[in-house]
Amino acid sequence: MNSGKQQEKDPAGNPEQYIITIEYCPKCGWMLRAAYMAQELLTTFTGDIKGVLLVPSAVNGRYTISTNDTVVFHRKRENGFPEIKNLKQRIRDIVNPGKSLGHSDKATGV
Repeated sequence: MNSGKQQEKDPAGNPEQYIITIEYCPKCGWMLRAAYMAQELLTTFTGDIKGVLLVPSAVNGRYTISTNDTVVFHRKRENGFPEIKNLKQRIRDIVNPGKSLGHSDKATGV
């Protein structure tokens, strides 16, 4: 299914391989949170991403998630951590906009 957005190509003409980077503050004890999110993203986006890179930050309090040059989540700007459902939707919109996330795409009823 083509969503109208063409996947970018590398200089050799191959589809771009996305690497998701999670930069976290080790002094804050956020390594396990970063590892959990990495596991969720690797499981959900098998075949859509090249990998997830965990980077301990030298900046206290930092927790950012990016793919290639696009910041997907920034803890200080958003005043907290992302729900995994929301994070998967944000990543999906970049790496494979036509991908269904199953139950993560369903609206919550009130």
